[in-house]
Amino acid sequence: MTGRALSRRTLLQGSLVAMAFNPASRSWAATLEPGSVPLPPLEGALLMDAASLTAAAEDFGHIVHRTPWAVLVPGSVEDIVAMVRFARRQGLHIAAARGLGESHSTYGQSQVPAGIVIDMSALSTIHEIGESSAWVDAGVRWRQLLEATLPSGRSPPTLTDYIELSIGGTLSVGGIGGQAFRWGLQVDNVLELEVVTGEGELVRCSPSCERHLFDAVRSGLGQFGIIVRARVRLVEVPPRARTYTALYGDLHRFLDDQRWLIEDGRFDYVEGAVVPSAGGWAFQLEAVKYFTPGSEPQDDRLLAGLGFQPGTLQVTDSSYFDFANRLAPLVAMLQQLGIWEFPHPWMDMFVPARSAAAFVEEVLSQTTEADTGQGPILLYPFRSAALTAPFLRVPTDPHVFLFSLLRTAIPPTPENVAALVQKNRALFERLTAIGGKMYPVDAVPLSRADWRRHLHPYWERFEHAKRCFDPARILTPGQGIF
Repeated sequence: MTGRALSRRTLLQGSLVAMAFNPASRSWAATLEPGSVPLPPLEGALLMDAASLTAAAEDFGHIVHRTPWAVLVPGSVEDIVAMVRFARRQGLHIAAARGLGESHSTYGQSQVPAGIVIDMSALSTIHEIGESSAWVDAGVRWRQLLEATLPSGRSPPTLTDYIELSIGGTLSVGGIGGQAFRWGLQVDNVLELEVVTGEGELVRCSPSCERHLFDAVRSGLGQFGIIVRARVRLVEVPPRARTYTALYGDLHRFLDDQRWLIEDGRFDYVEGAVVPSAGGWAFQLEAVKYFTPGSEPQDDRLLAGLGFQPGTLQVTDSSYFDFANRLAPLVAMLQQLGIWEFPHPWMDMFVPARSAAAFVEEVLSQTTEADTGQGPILLYPFRSAALTAPFLRVPTDPHVFLFSLLRTAIPPTPENVAALVQKNRALFERLTAIGGKMYPVDAVPLSRADWRRHLHPYWERFEHAKRCFDPARILTPGQGIF
């Protein structure tokens, strides 16, 4: 099993640790001063040094910077319970993040101005791996879980393309990948959750126990509780993966073939991308079949009937893990070049299939490589019938396309970032007009009215869940919903 043990001596080195809170001055203190309130006993620590606070004011977007008053590095789940209760009594906001500055959202969603950020990477133990599920801390990365389950030939059914994301983080939003057409999103493959509500109650919930909380927290954007543990479904997988990529010049045929493949079921994974081509755009199919050596896929049968351009097909074999972790070399290169730290004004859109071709053509006609900073553009379908989390809002079509402009701001200037965010906002308006929805990790400024429109027709249900589980509204203010 994996885990990260907290050494208090290591924790304290170079850090300023809070011992009390002064309600009058709304500030933390390293000693118990007159009028201050002592912190509850903690196995970890509450940090208030400048380095920790600065790190907590970052995320993958590198656009919004909201500085908290303190950072909780929990030594246990009980620490989170204690600090949520303390925050509620003192009227402080609090939110969980994958790690300090490591949140993969792009517009300050996990940041907490004048409040407390919880470093969930401190809790990253895999407690149990069984035949059909694993019980894990929310701070575990999907890569860690996959490394632990593959020796027994098992994997989570759906994996995000980038598997360094935390389990608690993606379950709070959705967690989409190329297996979603078959299995649903990651929130559709969690069997049980342990959650600290906004009232500081530790509750275990599932489809058969505390269902209201279970449905609220999955894709609940951190509004109702902090996921601290999860039971994740596991399925058997073969050890090898064969990847087929091929190019299309015609968008309509590309979209039709993708929809055909997810209904046909011949592949285990179906994605696609928009790629530069001769001053314009082409469309790249990516489809994968898992297999056991000795039972290799029949290429001709798998590719029969597809309308990709002759001469563009590429076929590669790899281990299942290397396929799942295929972005690691690219990320390492971007980190080495310093581009990984550039602003990322991303825009992820759920587009109804009925409008996909026209909408994609319209957006691409207004998009240049400079607009993306050579970041990828994803385009692939899944079935809405596979989705079970009420607050994951998608269009009402049977087929929905993920259309993602994963922008990198080059040059990384405030002016360029502001221009790209403004373009995202315009895209959001157009998307909403055709019945589309956004995937809410994006760099899009939203009003409360926008959130009501996004969550329609579940806004009243969303509000009711907030009143039930976080009546003081202390959780995750960075989303700007309430």
